[in-house]
Amino acid sequence: MITVALPKGALLEDSIRLFQEIGLDFSALNDPKNRALQIVDPTNTARALLVRALDVPVYIEYGQAQMGIVGYDVLREKTPKVADLADLQFGYCRLSVAVTSDSRYERSLDLPAHTRVATKFVQCAREYFHELDLPMEIIPLYGSVELAPITGMSEAIVDLVSTGRTLHENGLVEIELLFESTAHLIAHPLSYRLNRGNLAHYCDTMRQTITEKVAT
Repeated sequence: MITVALPKGALLEDSIRLFQEIGLDFSALNDPKNRALQIVDPTNTARALLVRALDVPVYIEYGQAQMGIVGYDVLREKTPKVADLADLQFGYCRLSVAVTSDSRYERSLDLPAHTRVATKFVQCAREYFHELDLPMEIIPLYGSVELAPITGMSEAIVDLVSTGRTLHENGLVEIELLFESTAHLIAHPLSYRLNRGNLAHYCDTMRQTITEKVAT
C-alpha cells in the first residue's frame, strides 16, 4: 500500500479530484464531518495523509509518504530531497514583492539597503535579494503578512498572490514578481525508482492525465 500526502487548504479539492481520475478516491477528506487525518482508499490500495502544505515534502523526504501534491512555492522554500515529477497545471499563484499603495518605491531596486521585508518565504526572499545584491533585513512572519507594512513593521513584503484582492483591500500593490507557482506532483526518489506499491504506475498515469488535459 502506498501513502499519499495531501495538502490542507487551497490545493486539496483539485488534488482529490485528480487522484479520483487515476482511480484513487480520497474524497472523504472533503467531508466536513470527517476529522480523520488519514484515510484509506475504498480499493484498499492507498492511504492518504492530510497535512499542512509545508509539511508535504517533509513526509515524503523521510519516507512516511511515497507521493504527494504541493505548490512549487513550497519546493522553492524548503528545497527538499524529493523527485519533482510534474507540473499539475492548477493552483496558480505568484510570489511577489509588495508595498503600500502610497509608497515611493516602484521596483525592488528602489528599496534602500537594509530595508525591512516581512515574509513567510524567508529562504526565497533572501535568495531573491541576494541575487539583486541588495542586503535586506528579513522579518519572518507566519500570520497576516499584509499587516507588516500597514503597521510600519516593514517597508515591503514578499508573499503569495493569486487574485490580488487581499493586497488591494489592504492598500498594497505588487512591484516585482519573484516566480509563478502551481501544484506539483512529487515522490520519494527511491520508492519511485523501485516502483514500490506500484508507485511509478500511479505517478506516470497522473502525468499522462495532465498531458492529455493540456493537449485538449
